[in-house]
Order: sequence, then structure tokens, then C-alpha cells
Amino acid sequence: MRRFFRIVLLTLVLATVALISALTAMQFAIHGREVAIPKVIGMTSSEAERIAIASGLQLAIERQFYSPDIPEGKIMSQMPLPNTKVRRGWTLRVAQSLGPQRVAIPDLSNESERAAELNVRRRGLEIGFVAQVSLPDVPSDQVASQSPPANASGISAPKIDLLVSAGPESASFVMPNLTGQPLGSATLTLQDAGMHVGKVSMVAVATTAADSQAASAPAPEPNAASMIVTQIPAPGQKIAAGSTVNFEVR
Repeated sequence: MRRFFRIVLLTLVLATVALISALTAMQFAIHGREVAIPKVIGMTSSEAERIAIASGLQLAIERQFYSPDIPEGKIMSQMPLPNTKVRRGWTLRVAQSLGPQRVAIPDLSNESERAAELNVRRRGLEIGFVAQVSLPDVPSDQVASQSPPANASGISAPKIDLLVSAGPESASFVMPNLTGQPLGSATLTLQDAGMHVGKVSMVAVATTAADSQAASAPAPEPNAASMIVTQIPAPGQKIAAGSTVNFEVR
């Protein structure tokens, strides 16, 4: 019996030692792949990239800003911050200084979006956010506003945001319920609202054996007195001026 207990105790000791060794090896493996983020602020992009690669990291210049205080080409900020522990292969993201602002901000008002983009890029600037909005007094595809404004100074980034006109907003209506009305009166109602009648078709009527002799007779054509059975768009839908409405009549 004592021998049995000794074997069991020895097995537990060996298992405990093996578990501790495995945990230690795992912890070493995890932390062995970690590196501390170096400080690259104030360096040139080539210097920062060399330091990052030496630390097993990658460098990405994500943004560029004007700065009257930091020389052109120097790193202004970085993320993650220095001494942060990360895994090897992590990307160190930085912002680079463009030095003092030397480019005048052009006046893009009344230009088309395409012409404004060419004007901006020709000056070494970039188009930022472009928003479109319906403006009744500004022609479609024309720049209505910009940020920063023309000839602005002390800007932070070489980007210009644009507000472009989408033209006047189209008038819209709620589709009325025309079912049960004669096609003629419904047509007049739509024309008065600036809409159009599209396809008008007769509803198929089920025939019986007694009607088979009349099968060769020509099908009736829709006329002003035909009663509307269905309509597309359906009643209650929002439609734009000039839309086409299709009917089934009988």
C-alpha cells in the first residue's frame, strides 16, 4: 500500500513540475515576442523607419500636418506611445510635419466638383470630405462652400472639404388611391399633378366552356370609361414629379 501511495505522490509531483515548466515556457514565448515601442518623434521618416524595422515593427505615415514649429519631414506624433509593449510586426503609425504653410488656399466657389479637384491637386493639396446637398439657388455639381475658406492661413492639414450642390430638390407627392375610378378622370388627375400614365392593360377575365365560342372575338381595348382595378405605384407611396403610373382596368 505504501508503495502505491509513493507512486501516486511521485506522479503528482512530476505532473506539477511539468505544468509549471509548460506555463513558464508559454509565458517566455509570449513575452519573448513582445517589443517596446521606440520614440520616433522628432526623427525624419527614414530614421523612424530604420528604428522601427530594427525593433521588429512596421512604420506607416498616416497623416501630414502643417506646423510652424516642427521642421518639414519630422515626425510630429506617434501611436502607440513610446515604451508601450506590443508584439513584433505591429504597425507604428505616425504623423509627419509639412513645415509652415506655404500654399495659398484657392477659391473653389462656382467651380464644378471635377474642376475643383484638379485645382486643389495642382497646388499639392488634397480633397477631404465632399458633401452634396440640394440647393435651389445653386446649379447642380457646383461648389457652394469650402473649408477652409479661400486664402485661409494657419490651417493644420493640406485638405479642403467641399459642399457641392445637388441642384434643386425634385417635387414629390403621395400617390393617391385611384382604384375604382374611371381611367379618363384618373388620367386628368395625374396630368394636373405633372405625372404621366404609363402602361394600361385589361384584367384577364376567367372564361367558362360556354364562353369558348366567343374566344375568337377581339379583346376589348381600355378606354376612358374603363374602371381602374390596380395601380403601380400603390396608393400612399411617395413619388417624384414626372413619374409614370401604370394601371390595370376592366
